[in-house]
Amino acid sequence: MACVLHRYVREGWINREQALSVRHTFLESVDEGTWTLIPVSEGILRAVNALIPELPGGVFLRAGDAIHLVTASQAGFPEVWTNDRHLLRAAQHLGLAGRSV
Repeated sequence: MACVLHRYVREGWINREQALSVRHTFLESVDEGTWTLIPVSEGILRAVNALIPELPGGVFLRAGDAIHLVTASQAGFPEVWTNDRHLLRAAQHLGLAGRSV
C-alpha cells in the first residue's frame, strides 16, 4: 500500500497529505479486520519461483504481483481485486478470478 501511495504522489494523482490520510485509513481498516494481511513466507517465495517458469511468455507479472497472487491462491481465496490489468490477466493462471476495482 505504501508503494502504491508513493507512486500516486510521484505521478501527481494525489498529494502527500492525501497519501498520509489514505495510509492512516488503511491501517485503521487493518486493525478493524477489514483487510487480512498474510506474512510472506519462504514457502510463498518458493511457490513464486516455481510459478514463473510455467507462465506463458506473454504474461506480464511484476514480482510484487506474483507474490500477491500466490499468497491469495495458497490462502484459499477464490478471487483477487485490483485495478491493475496485468495482475487481472495473470490471476487466471493461478485459478483465481480477477475482479476489477
